[in-house]
Amino acid sequence: MSETWNTRTKLVHEGTRRSQYGEMAEAIFLTQGFVYPTAEAAEQRFVQAGADEFIYARYGNPTTRMFEERIAALEGTEDAFATASGMAAVSGALTAMLRAGDHVVSSRALFGSCLYILEEVLTRYGVKVTFVDGADLDQWRAAVTPGTKAVFFESMSNPTLELVDIAAVAEIAHAVGALVVVDNVFATPIFSRAVEQRADVIVYSTTKHIDGQGRALGGVVCGTSQFIRKVLEPYMKHTGGSMSPFTAWMHLNGMATLDLRCRAMADSALKIASALEGHPKLSRVIYPGLASHPQHGLAMAQMGSGGTLVTFDIAAGKEAAFRFMNALEIAKISNNLGDAKTIATHPATTTHQRLPQDQKDALGITPGLIRLSVGLEDADDLIADLQAALAQA
Repeated sequence: MSETWNTRTKLVHEGTRRSQYGEMAEAIFLTQGFVYPTAEAAEQRFVQAGADEFIYARYGNPTTRMFEERIAALEGTEDAFATASGMAAVSGALTAMLRAGDHVVSSRALFGSCLYILEEVLTRYGVKVTFVDGADLDQWRAAVTPGTKAVFFESMSNPTLELVDIAAVAEIAHAVGALVVVDNVFATPIFSRAVEQRADVIVYSTTKHIDGQGRALGGVVCGTSQFIRKVLEPYMKHTGGSMSPFTAWMHLNGMATLDLRCRAMADSALKIASALEGHPKLSRVIYPGLASHPQHGLAMAQMGSGGTLVTFDIAAGKEAAFRFMNALEIAKISNNLGDAKTIATHPATTTHQRLPQDQKDALGITPGLIRLSVGLEDADDLIADLQAALAQA
């Protein structure tokens, strides 16, 4: 039974639907509509579609449903809804549940587009948003009130790898009946324990580790059946943010190696962080898997790993950081993460460029900060590449 399967088995087999042809690989149902045997059957399906009945690809599709069932089984939630991108997942999860006058408490350390949703979109329609230092539980306690509808945070922040204690924030939020919405992309579905730490809604950009090859945009929202089908689905199917069947098919194939890839990346990330720590041209190396990280204990308890990303600060600033990036041979300059290829990003001028300088300062996004998404290359080769590039910084 699938309930007793371990992670790698679920990643290969969970949710598989086979046609009458008995194909081995997951089928791609590249269709936007479905045929009904009779007019009466069409009427009945619009009244109440069965568990394996479909109406329109924006509402659901057999290939997309395979992906949703597989990721829900992996995450440990009752259900999931696949979306067109990670930001469609974030905005959908929040917008679907909130109304004018509702109150949200969010960590301040967020990806720029997430900040835009909270600061610009939700407030435009009358939602009240309070920002806190995500690592400071006293700030959560002070900000969460009996009128708070939801709390939102990245379990590991982008790009400075600061952790939020999911279980502790969930206890604060649940005491007033607020839902806990976690952007868990840096933790990955492999290292995630968000459900057992009492997160209610877990969001991923599947563009990252789940695709893992830099091919397709996607996202997913995981949660209870009630939230996914009664709260989120009506909003998503009417506003058009659902995942395409072709993307779902690519993600299904990517998931077969997800556990292997994430663990290999995390092993290399620890090796790289250990090699870089103390380098004379770096003012700091940030990696939760290092004993020197101030939240190392929380990272091990919450994820059991330091994750697949390493952040470090080149002491001489932006110009030196650019010289370093331009000298890289194996690692590529881009703004994605979770890819099989190692990627170097300069957050201050790319992913977090729109933030005012005082916010960058508050979040620790300095001119010399580099975010390294560790790929599947040989770790020793990557270390040599990084050290050679640092010599040019």
